[in-house]
Amino acid sequence: MNQLMSGNEAIARGAYEWGVSFAAAYPGTPSTEITQEFSLYDGVYAEWSPNEKIALEAAIGAALAGADAMAVMKHVGVNVAADPLFTVSYTGTNGGLVIVAADDPSMHSSQNEQDSRHYARAAKIPMLEPADSDEARRFIKAAFALSRQFDTPVFLRSTTRVSHSKSVVAPEEPNARREEREYVKDPAKYVMVPGMARGRRVVVEKRMSALREFAESFDENVMELNGSEAGIITAGMTYNYAREAFPGYSFLKLGMVHPLPEKMIREFASKVKKLYVVEELDPFIEEQVRAMGIDVTGKELFPYNNEFDPGVVERSITGKSRAFDVPDLPGLPDRPPNLCPGCPHRGLFYVLGKLGVFVTGDIGCYTLSFMKPLEGLDSCICMGASIGMAHGMSKTLGRGDAVVGVIGDSTFVHSGIASLLNLAYNRSNAVIVICDNRTTAMTGMQDHPGTGVTLQGQATKKLDFEALAHALGIDNVRVINPFDLKETRTVLKEELASDGPSLVIARGACALLKSKESQGKPPLMVDVDRCIGCKLCLDVGCPAISWRPFDSLPHGSTEGKKRKRQEGIALIDVSLCNGCGVCQQLCKTGAIIEVEANE
Repeated sequence: MNQLMSGNEAIARGAYEWGVSFAAAYPGTPSTEITQEFSLYDGVYAEWSPNEKIALEAAIGAALAGADAMAVMKHVGVNVAADPLFTVSYTGTNGGLVIVAADDPSMHSSQNEQDSRHYARAAKIPMLEPADSDEARRFIKAAFALSRQFDTPVFLRSTTRVSHSKSVVAPEEPNARREEREYVKDPAKYVMVPGMARGRRVVVEKRMSALREFAESFDENVMELNGSEAGIITAGMTYNYAREAFPGYSFLKLGMVHPLPEKMIREFASKVKKLYVVEELDPFIEEQVRAMGIDVTGKELFPYNNEFDPGVVERSITGKSRAFDVPDLPGLPDRPPNLCPGCPHRGLFYVLGKLGVFVTGDIGCYTLSFMKPLEGLDSCICMGASIGMAHGMSKTLGRGDAVVGVIGDSTFVHSGIASLLNLAYNRSNAVIVICDNRTTAMTGMQDHPGTGVTLQGQATKKLDFEALAHALGIDNVRVINPFDLKETRTVLKEELASDGPSLVIARGACALLKSKESQGKPPLMVDVDRCIGCKLCLDVGCPAISWRPFDSLPHGSTEGKKRKRQEGIALIDVSLCNGCGVCQQLCKTGAIIEVEANE
């Protein structure tokens, strides 16, 4: 029976149908749901690895042992996994090995726009790219078939719109568990010292030559001839946009984006008078088509950045679009993203912002703390960078210049441990804060080694951050409650004044965790008779707190002379507040009080 599935759900389904037995990943939008969904199927093994490099290495091990294995990551995760990626191209895989890379055009949840197709070309690994959910289901199976046939890792590239949009899928019954290939010791194939790697380098080139021939007959590279006036070469989601914008054009829809089918491209180009390449992000296909000596129009018309849509494609070619334009609605306030009410990061970054120190940031919900009114974070590069940057700044600036590096608990496990070792080994004066909210919050509350629970719900050994820090050589290790502003301020000031590296663990559970630990106190409210309109509570930037001028409020019994000296009062939405108490600690008049149980 047909089902409506997201691209991520369909990839997981296709992997299950094929008979994949092993999947490893680090959660990252827009790829996270693939491994989560796959883990729910019977008879499979799936894990959250500490980072993408480890996930790929684990999948390589499973594939060398004879299983069909999948490593899943977002585009910037491929950077982390690049070291084993380039060499597994040389060794081959024995069992099937597929790397799913989910790109994020328009940077909906990423620090950069990056085109993973370049990795396929640089590492000499074939890449498939589906255009919708059912293709995602089919293509993951085609990728494993390719991997087994050519003894190679294979990329499956998705984008945010494929990963998260839903379309109709026709699921098939899963194969009986595919027979795992026997592992045979073969040092010449798997031990990549220079002497052996030189031989495997030749094998890689022969394999690429065979894959180029295969691409010419690959079933998912399809010509749709609708006339000779104009033709479009495209792949993935942009096929849908171009097809909607120009239904009368001819199309060469590429399911395999590396290597390209050169003979098919030449044949298609010969059948149309005007040839376009429509692709998101870099001119990856366009440049290769030009290198074939074919006249083609691409990025001189189409944008280099952001997601496309049918209107973008039509407007790029014709200068106008029939697509509906969203009108400007004057007077609507901006609604930037914000930390949740009751977030444990709010109190920490409120204090950091008031201390005026330089704060090297990292990837996580807490990155939002750079915005007003908190203004408690000054940089964000990549996962794990905060610790290394804080160390470098502390070695460069004078002793009076305070530097704090902040990193989340999951991000610390991902790529912060080695940096903390470097900090201790080279005797930095920076203070590092682990924002330990007991989960990988930004991508949807996934577990990690610091939570003590695996992806499949098994209890496991919980990483002890304090013991680890001492083992790495950090003498000053403090644990604070980030909801307690006085304690947070006192400990940070003490550690900033101390010699040598310090680690502060700001431990408070994410407000969205469904556990007793994250349950707040009774919600808070504003006693309008006590509020003097000082606006100090607004400095924490909590979405539950709003400001209302008096001309929009009904007058109460105490609106007299005191009210005439005020602009308005603060209000708390009790449906949002979880009683964390951060704003309450700032109120000098005691106007923020607990809501009575019967109110």
